[in-house]
Amino acid sequence: MSALATTQPRPARGVSVRRIADATLAVLVFLSGFVIVEPAPYDLALCGVMAVWAFCGLSIPRPILPLVLLLIVYCAGGLISFTQLDDFREPLIYWATTLFLALQAIFFAAVVPQDPARRFLVIERSYVAAALVAALLGVLGYFGAIPYSALFTLYERARGPFQDPNVFGPFLVLPLLVLARGMLTGRGGLATPARALGVLVLVSGIFLSFSRAAWGMTALALPLAAAFAFATEESGRARRRMIVLVILGIATLGLLLAVAIHVPAVEQLLVQRAALVQDYDAGRLGRFERHLIGLALIPEHPLGLGPFVFGHMFGADEHNMWLKGFLVYGWLGGFAYLALVGLTLAVAFPLLVRRTPWQGFLQCVVAVYLGHLVIHFVIDNDHWRHLFLIYGLIWAAHAVDRRGPARQPPRNGTRFGR
Repeated sequence: MSALATTQPRPARGVSVRRIADATLAVLVFLSGFVIVEPAPYDLALCGVMAVWAFCGLSIPRPILPLVLLLIVYCAGGLISFTQLDDFREPLIYWATTLFLALQAIFFAAVVPQDPARRFLVIERSYVAAALVAALLGVLGYFGAIPYSALFTLYERARGPFQDPNVFGPFLVLPLLVLARGMLTGRGGLATPARALGVLVLVSGIFLSFSRAAWGMTALALPLAAAFAFATEESGRARRRMIVLVILGIATLGLLLAVAIHVPAVEQLLVQRAALVQDYDAGRLGRFERHLIGLALIPEHPLGLGPFVFGHMFGADEHNMWLKGFLVYGWLGGFAYLALVGLTLAVAFPLLVRRTPWQGFLQCVVAVYLGHLVIHFVIDNDHWRHLFLIYGLIWAAHAVDRRGPARQPPRNGTRFGR
């Protein structure tokens, strides 16, 4: 009896610790959808959680070492660029934010492989929940249907609980893909009508953000996610079902757009934002001219210019992540980021066909990642929290994959994106 009494509490403590860890990740990911002030609650909570996890012995899986090393080099390049500056106050805060986001990517890449089936599911569901709440706030705020609506709009565009509509819109794209994929495959933890309602809310949020980056990401990533699902589906009947649903989905979106443009305020802003080239893109020292100037400056400044210098020189930032990698973080940081993108793509594509419990979710993550790489050409997103979360998720899946099939966890549970 005494031996039984001494061995029984251990599993209970293990389960309790696991549940606390999962709940902590769930809260963290949910808070990532609320960044209306900085530092955001997410930032403060993540700093504390990373410190506690590190104190308790957080281990770095060997397969994510390329991610760790390249992010260190990237941040080192930004620090070296300070040699070109006279004032360090604002640049130091900027660099510290980059370092924090790099640590965030490493943190998620390290903790998810400890219990991948559960933690991918926790992150997926928490992200979807955060996006639905954020989108609802943005949509209701846009139409003035809730108190303090002005908090959730900016320049007559929905921004939800974010500072910028151009971050709010892209944040919603991954959850949209997760729910849409769940509808296509007919699997997951939510009934199809509930998923359809969620898709409607997220599409409305993306649309009313009037973010061309979000629109472009959706237009690229949604077909990609559907194609990944179609290519890895073995059932002919399921494939035919997907084709029918895609056709119905396109028709429904077209109908909703036709209804939306009959709202005068929406129509006016839609016509303005839908133009492929805006005045601030093609005008004097516009976005595209600044891109050419930035390209010319890269060979002349191997150590970079440092944060904010380009904007002070030409009236606006680079609005091009590839250029920013070199001009803010120098050649060292710029080439490190290019290497990180190349290696991330190299580890991501084989994961698309792996039969794992998180295959559907990961296919959505990779599709959205590709969308981010495309909008790198027209926007600065080196401080987007959800982008670094995506890096962490891809490398976490790679770390689990490197264990080999003999050490994979059993398939269990349900998920939105499968």
